[in-house]
Amino acid sequence: MNRTLKNLLDFDREGMQLFFQELGEKPYRAEQVLKWIHQMGIKDIGIMTNLSKSLRDKLKSVAEIDLPEVVFEQDSEDGTRKWLLRLRDGNGIETVFIPEKNRGTLCVSSQVGCALNCSFCSTARQGFSRNLTVAEIIGQVWLAVRSLSDESLRHDHTISNIVMMGMGEPLLNFDNVVKAMNLMMDDFAYGLSKRRVTLSTSGVVPGLWRLSEVSEVALAVSLHAPNDELRDRLVPINKKYPLSELLEVCRNYFKGDSRRRITMEYVMLEGINDQPEHANQLIKILEGIPVKVNLIPFNPFPNTIYRRSSFAIIENFKRILMRAGLNAITRKTRGEDIDAACGQLVGRVQDRSYRSREQKAIPILFESSTAI
Repeated sequence: MNRTLKNLLDFDREGMQLFFQELGEKPYRAEQVLKWIHQMGIKDIGIMTNLSKSLRDKLKSVAEIDLPEVVFEQDSEDGTRKWLLRLRDGNGIETVFIPEKNRGTLCVSSQVGCALNCSFCSTARQGFSRNLTVAEIIGQVWLAVRSLSDESLRHDHTISNIVMMGMGEPLLNFDNVVKAMNLMMDDFAYGLSKRRVTLSTSGVVPGLWRLSEVSEVALAVSLHAPNDELRDRLVPINKKYPLSELLEVCRNYFKGDSRRRITMEYVMLEGINDQPEHANQLIKILEGIPVKVNLIPFNPFPNTIYRRSSFAIIENFKRILMRAGLNAITRKTRGEDIDAACGQLVGRVQDRSYRSREQKAIPILFESSTAI
């Protein structure tokens, strides 16, 4: 990669328009180039044939289309696919595609690692390296679309939903994440509706207020506990932004649109947060907030102190919530056999002969995992 060249993947539509204006070109060139890159999957500026040869030559002298490197793709027995991607500085991230009967969801990372240190997530063992650029975020989408398509871009597995639920806390990389989500929803790029792009946060309250002002994407909150004492242990950012502050922004987030709901993510930890008293506390604190509750069976990782709640315990917890009028569902665990389930992603470059999780990993500059 030539460090003096602009990476065109770093621009949403507004940024691309400004880029072309600075080149002395018409702003509509932005839409043409966005379509070439994101809809047609073109990396070679030289074959963007609705641009003049002189413009193509000018672009090649100042810009490039630079993507993360795919180290490997791996498929789960249930159809989940995971990509390990190497970034230009040697760091690694992972991206996961989850196919379902009526939709396909792509889980995208926003940081290399995570600084929030949630105790039930493998990220706590890895630490934080840096934020991803717009190009590194949207590049995950670009690569996944190409991987799941034939040469004509007819998808074998359609990406109908994108969730910012991979490695990292999206609201701590606010500007780059918002620009990448703009591309996900742009009709000249991936064209997803605002209801099909979801940002998941552990509760960065100032970022939530700011997001509500600039974006209409769907929202998921990693709640995981019904009281401050327990949430301080599980999600340490709660010490800075306690439940009273977090729930206040949630109460007002979709104000004026009674049809929209916030998804409250709640990982089920045996004997920790899964008892009837916890369910009743959850009912109380969520009163008056438009939510649906997503109960997530805990996905174990090496040396964790936690265990997954039993199916019976999870079902009883759900029944208590539903009897109180809350919409509650249990998330089906997907991709666990390839460490692609919630909380299991590890950004490690492994030998290309990788076959099982028991084989030795060769760490690159940083190893990381999801933070939801």
